Amino acid sequence: MSSSLRRGALAGAAIVFSIASLSACGAGNDAQTLGVRPDNAATAVDNLKLQNVNVITQPKPDVKGPAVVALTIFNDGVKPQTLESVTLPGSAVKVKLTPAKGSKAVTVPAQGRLIIGGKDNASAVIENGNQEMNDGSMQEVVFRFSETGDVKLQALVVPATNYFKDFGPTEVPKPKPSPAAPTKSPSGSPSGTPTGTPASPEAPAGDTEAAGSEPEQPTDSASASHGAGH
Repeated sequence: MSSSLRRGALAGAAIVFSIASLSACGAGNDAQTLGVRPDNAATAVDNLKLQNVNVITQPKPDVKGPAVVALTIFNDGVKPQTLESVTLPGSAVKVKLTPAKGSKAVTVPAQGRLIIGGKDNASAVIENGNQEMNDGSMQEVVFRFSETGDVKLQALVVPATNYFKDFGPTEVPKPKPSPAAPTKSPSGSPSGTPTGTPASPEAPAGDTEAAGSEPEQPTDSASASHGAGH
């Protein structure tokens, strides 16, 4: 093999080795180890890197309830930064920030990271988010940090299924129980109605004629005896 061919082979091997080394470094903290997905929003401002940014709604679109903003924040600086607020421009909904269990604030430590979303992590809950967000759409999200200020990006709205199941809303509303059937009222009513009419009170014995009967006419014998007496 000529010297020129040997030099070409060595150069090619060096390029391949460099690419492999860069790929391995990239897979260390930011890719496979941290589950970075290429279709999720990400950005870097100053010493902060925001990765895996999504708005996650309820598993089913017809279910009313909250949604969440989920992401991982890296701080390469020497000072911690506190996430002061999360807003969704163009929407009237509010986002409630809650620190992780045992923490007092939603703070990204210096040379560390912060996960928002998932069990026991900090949370950013969107009130009534399922009614305001449409799965598959893009939603602008603004993160305000204590040192860096506002960081804006477009996040994909996805339901809490498959990969996003463990990072979605934990407060999934339970279906309302169906109302109990009304109890039956006492059946039946007093049977029958009084028959006949009330008996009329008897008239006094002396009032028979007054009741409309004709008076008796005196007989001939009674008239004759009456005349003989006179």
